[in-house]
Amino acid sequence: MVGPATQTRASRAAPGGATTPGKAFQRCQYRPVTLSDVRSLPLADPGTPPLRGPLAYLGWLARRQWGILLAAVACGVVQFACQAFLPYLTGRAIDDGLEQGFGPDLLRAAGSLLALGLLSAGASALGHRFDVANWLRAAFTTSQLVGRTSARAGHAITAELPTGEVVSAVANDALRVGEVFAVMARFVGSLTAYGAVAVLMLRVSVPLGLVVLLGLPTVAAALGLLVKPLQRRQSEQREASGRLTTLGADTVSGLRVLRGIGGESVFTGRYRSQSQLVRERGEHVAVTQSWLDALQVLLPGSFVIALVWMGAHMALAGTITPGQLVTTYGYAAFLGWPVQNATEFLQATTRALVGTRKVLAVLRVVPAAGAVPGATAAMPPAGSPLVDEVSGVTLTTGRVVALVSADPDESARIATRLGRFDDGDEATTPVLLGGVPLRDLPLAEVRRRVVVAEAMPQLFSGTLAAGLDVRGVASREDLLAALDLADAHDVLDSVPEGLDGELPEKGRSLSGGQRQRVALARALLTDPEILVLVEPTSAVDAHTEARIAARLADARRGRTTLLVTASPLVLDHVDEVQLVQDGVLVARGTHAALLDGAAGPEVAARYRAVVGRQLDDDLPVEQTFDDTHDDHLSPADLTTGGAG
Repeated sequence: MVGPATQTRASRAAPGGATTPGKAFQRCQYRPVTLSDVRSLPLADPGTPPLRGPLAYLGWLARRQWGILLAAVACGVVQFACQAFLPYLTGRAIDDGLEQGFGPDLLRAAGSLLALGLLSAGASALGHRFDVANWLRAAFTTSQLVGRTSARAGHAITAELPTGEVVSAVANDALRVGEVFAVMARFVGSLTAYGAVAVLMLRVSVPLGLVVLLGLPTVAAALGLLVKPLQRRQSEQREASGRLTTLGADTVSGLRVLRGIGGESVFTGRYRSQSQLVRERGEHVAVTQSWLDALQVLLPGSFVIALVWMGAHMALAGTITPGQLVTTYGYAAFLGWPVQNATEFLQATTRALVGTRKVLAVLRVVPAAGAVPGATAAMPPAGSPLVDEVSGVTLTTGRVVALVSADPDESARIATRLGRFDDGDEATTPVLLGGVPLRDLPLAEVRRRVVVAEAMPQLFSGTLAAGLDVRGVASREDLLAALDLADAHDVLDSVPEGLDGELPEKGRSLSGGQRQRVALARALLTDPEILVLVEPTSAVDAHTEARIAARLADARRGRTTLLVTASPLVLDHVDEVQLVQDGVLVARGTHAALLDGAAGPEVAARYRAVVGRQLDDDLPVEQTFDDTHDDHLSPADLTTGGAG
């Protein structure tokens, strides 16, 4: 007899009530599926999904992988159809054996049973491979879409969603989306088996057939009543879990600050409270899940009892034969399997709908730059000037320029605008490349030609070589040369195995100065036409800064470079210094010329106020300055200060 205990693709519940295909199929003894057997992942292009709702997204995924999905469904239909006919043939064989004894009819029936068993086993083995392929395709496509959106959205995604929501979308929700495609073939096969059994039972006995036709949908409908409350409670738990992840990430990343201000106990208490809320929500899910699991056994069991009871009485009355009674019992045992598969599919669909809503919340985030397609303006030729129209800061080709401001945030904002990180901001603060607004140019080309390295160095886990060569074109010699240029050769000693050594998350094993120098080497390796570096030496000592400044100026000489810094050690080596006040360029010239007052005593006083903290107060230029200054200098009042 065939029943739930004999199924080859059994599922196993994971902690927390979730069922992941990775665990669901671990009882299967077939050869594991490899990516080379299906399709190379990740996909070259995950596509552009509809964002109208969960059903539209799941339907889009199904169309994207219709080939392997159809193959899995076909295998599921064949497997379950074979299983449905086994009790029928068994009953026929018994009746033939009782009537004619051992003979050709019995041997033919036995051969048919063997053929169906082999066909069912083959369909199950092949179908399992397609099930896993469907799960991988759907889960990886979803993960890729979330990753692509996160990369393109920039700071917009953190402005709209907590970090924990984005992490959970990849770590949990993508797997749940894939799970529904992994169990879909078994569900469709179960429906096919139900139809076949109903027809065969009607041929055996109309009353028994009607019990199957009406009883099984009733059982499924009763189980379905628990799906909606289960979905609601799973959504509540998912919300609480996402907030817990965000709170944990914030607490861990700010642990040093918390210790410094003595706030560990407060944040630990908050985490504990949120953790208890997640536990409580999980218990609510478990209660509903336990009722569903219990009814999943009770209701089909009651159905089996009723069907066998009717069949036994009909056999005693002579209405059906002994073989047909065996067939009835076989179907009664077998039909529990389709009911379990239907329940599993409902549970997987419930989890997938909850997860898809969270995924769509991420995918709906509008990128800060490049959100509007169709930037058709032709890229200006190489060597075109880059101009921030609001401030008047201009980067002409082939010059190493320093941007100085009394307010570091002010100069950093200007530098950030030059990299086109927010098209919304550029609407009121346009930046032109060769006279064309950056927002009208293809974003990929802007990223290729203009690179902005911000003040806070962000390193990623992986090998040091992979972290340095973000464009994948540098040789080992290039990597070593960039590290030497950034005076970061000591990093090779700090990382076991040097370039091939692994960096932990955010480069935690390195000091602040080392991380900054690695980030500088990474920026230099991109070798862009225009390079903007924000405070590239703020975390290193004076001797190291002097060496980096000299090497950096020599390496970038003849290529457009902007350094946002107020360090005299760096300013001594640049071709030109541009001084900004209140967001407007007020002077430009060499470092020495601006100090000597070539742009006027007022400008010199302001410039010295910014950079002179590290200079000797006894410089003679001090005697030429007075304390008066004009707060209303504008680009119209600008003097060149001796810069060529």
